[in-house]
Amino acid sequence: MDSDRLAEDLRAAVGHLVRAARTTGTLPSGEAAVLGHLDREGPATTAELAQWRQIRHQTAARAVKDLVDAGLVRTAPHKSDGRKVVLHITPDGRARLAGHRRARADRLAAAIDDALDPAERAELVRSVELLTRLTGHLRQQP
Repeated sequence: MDSDRLAEDLRAAVGHLVRAARTTGTLPSGEAAVLGHLDREGPATTAELAQWRQIRHQTAARAVKDLVDAGLVRTAPHKSDGRKVVLHITPDGRARLAGHRRARADRLAAAIDDALDPAERAELVRSVELLTRLTGHLRQQP
């Protein structure tokens, strides 16, 4: 198989896997994405979240409002621009995100156990290593 075809097949397979894994969880996907970003990357403005997710500011603002109302995110004044607020994940937000991630991981682990034999699981371990290396390479490219 040539590299172009392999790349397209990999993109499609990973996309399908991610979408299937998203069907389990305790949070709507947009809210989970915002919490995940704040957890991994630290505080951000609503505009930064919208840019990162490549969505309209209004769409991001709705998700943020729901998260603030639920006590999963808190706001603080922006240090250099009084018109902006900075969003921070709260301890409750971290706990809820951890539960959400656990539910997704548990579903995926059950699928691995059900669908793959021991040899295939060993192949999957190596595949994860390769995917991690590919991700690192892609992040280094402009």
